[in-house]
Amino acid sequence: MPQAILFDMDDTIITWETPPDTVWNTLCRRYAPEADGLQPEKLFEAIDRIRSWYWSDKARHRAGRLDLYAARREIIRLAFTNLKIDNPALADKIADTFSANREATSSLVPGAIKTLKHLRQQAIRLALITNGGSEMQRAKIKKFGLAPFFDNILIEGEFGCGKPDERVFLHSLEKLNVPPADAWMVGDDLERDISPCRPLGIYALWVDGRKKGLPTSSQTRPDGIIQNISEIPGLL
Repeated sequence: MPQAILFDMDDTIITWETPPDTVWNTLCRRYAPEADGLQPEKLFEAIDRIRSWYWSDKARHRAGRLDLYAARREIIRLAFTNLKIDNPALADKIADTFSANREATSSLVPGAIKTLKHLRQQAIRLALITNGGSEMQRAKIKKFGLAPFFDNILIEGEFGCGKPDERVFLHSLEKLNVPPADAWMVGDDLERDISPCRPLGIYALWVDGRKKGLPTSSQTRPDGIIQNISEIPGLL
């Protein structure tokens, strides 16, 4: 029985039924006619290429996730530039519509609240560790009433650094007054949630919410794999 469990939030406690690629595809079909009659497939390819490039760089990734609204605008504007389309207003409209969609369609994973209540009843201390900007992440926490379940909440935009920096894990455990060997980390991101934990002695439980299995290229091997946090009580 762990004394404490550290939770990631996005795609661990909160989820989106529709994958981002599907949303981008829908928006490309909707707005491509306004982009000089561009074919939707060409617009999607351009956006997808810039998205991959943008998020592949660690420094850009950290800066971008602290203000996702601005990052998405920058990505679509760069895609338009590559397509030689001079229409920043349309680029921003596409980016902002995507952001609005993500806000409107977020939901708790099935059984999330029941699981958190159960863990609290077992006297397990809980912490939430989430990357991203304060305003966006606090809005999600408020929307789903998550704050009362956690003894400590650490948001990258408020703390000054985020996962995979080991300081966020050690600070959270210090707040909980629990040593690493008596803690679990639960998250969906192998690089940011799981990889930093094993060197620290934290048991790392990977959430494979899309049921894709471990990537063959990944050097990270979690201590355990689940598809939904509702499985956690059965592991205790």
